Amino acid sequence: MNDNSRYYKSERLLELAESVIPLGSQTFSKSRTQYPVGVSPFFAFKGSGSYLWDIDRNKFIDLVAALAAVTLGYGDPKISKAVKKQLKRGVSLSLSGEIEVTVAEKITRLVPSAEMVRFAKNGSDVTSAAVRIARHFTGRDRIISIGYHGWHDWYIGSTTRSMGVPNAVKNLTLTARYNDLKQIETLYKSVRGDIAAVILEPMNSEEPTPGYLESLREFCSSKNIILIFDEVITGFRFAKGGAQELFGVTPDLSCFGKGIANGFPLSVITGRRGIMTGFKDVFFSGTFGGELLSLTAANVVLEKVSKGNTISELYRIGSIIQLGLKRLISNNNYEFVNVSGNPTWIFLNWTIKNSDLQNKIKTFFLQEMFKKRILVLNTINITTTLKQRDIDKIITAFSEVFAQISQALSSNNIDTLLECKPIVPLFKVR
Repeated sequence: MNDNSRYYKSERLLELAESVIPLGSQTFSKSRTQYPVGVSPFFAFKGSGSYLWDIDRNKFIDLVAALAAVTLGYGDPKISKAVKKQLKRGVSLSLSGEIEVTVAEKITRLVPSAEMVRFAKNGSDVTSAAVRIARHFTGRDRIISIGYHGWHDWYIGSTTRSMGVPNAVKNLTLTARYNDLKQIETLYKSVRGDIAAVILEPMNSEEPTPGYLESLREFCSSKNIILIFDEVITGFRFAKGGAQELFGVTPDLSCFGKGIANGFPLSVITGRRGIMTGFKDVFFSGTFGGELLSLTAANVVLEKVSKGNTISELYRIGSIIQLGLKRLISNNNYEFVNVSGNPTWIFLNWTIKNSDLQNKIKTFFLQEMFKKRILVLNTINITTTLKQRDIDKIITAFSEVFAQISQALSSNNIDTLLECKPIVPLFKVR
């Protein structure tokens, strides 16, 4: 540990944290698996608007946005006021709260697939609930998974992080490529139709090819397969009613989370009444599903989404950044990176084929962006509180760091520029 490090307190606390917490963090994506040790902050002090301060009091423009859980910026005044008012009345009480009904009704008015609603705390909770109810409804066992859907056995058993998952469970989840309907048809035939559900993020880094989602919807309907949209990130970000509204394709079940409560822990499963009523018998219950502060925050978020300019602002800000980065890459013929995704959720795609070199480039990118006080990982998660001065700083930082990377690749000296060990990704999720 460097006593002169700008992250001295973070690094010292990380040593203590790793003695009592595996990886030193409750969340993989906030740990040393994503942030290279020696050049990164690890512990936050506070957040406000689009800014985050670490415990060393370094101030960053935050493009991580609490792993895309924040869309309205940290400390939104209306949310804070409503939550403080509710806090005086209670957080979790012995009976259900009226706010459960209020928020559920708002979701049914906004989301095309929503006829009934259940709440939970994490995206993993509701994707797992969706899989369970789909199996009950269809009487089938196997799932086709496209993209990332959380930590529970049914999904993580299909990845390289499957330690601890029984083989019997692993064998029930099949994986498919996005935009490849033929592969889904082939998988369906390979298990003689034993498919309860297809679950996918309707879009992440790659746009749906024309007709893909529509054809997938038609295929699932024709085979009595439950189509599940994992909108944990895309929900209330891509459109008022989520990606399903944007693309005009309505799934049977939908899962939401992240930004629905602007950082408060809340997730949602919603869908067709005929399926959702199965939760009267299919067990899905948690003490904190009706926790009142998160639902209060969600109530404000949904009001802003439905009646305000939240979505248009996300697109306005994101489009400026996305277009600026695309021009930067094109004008300088940078072949080591490209930019894709929806303007509200922008992906940085590193195109270097050599995995070791790619990891070094990613690490160097983070090292230098953090120096410039830009907190970013592999996506740019847009918040409505980003100002033009922030956008200018973001584009300038990317311009300077991309130029450094280009020079390092030309000179073949990336190793000498690294101030830490390269990070090694956990597994590829998208």
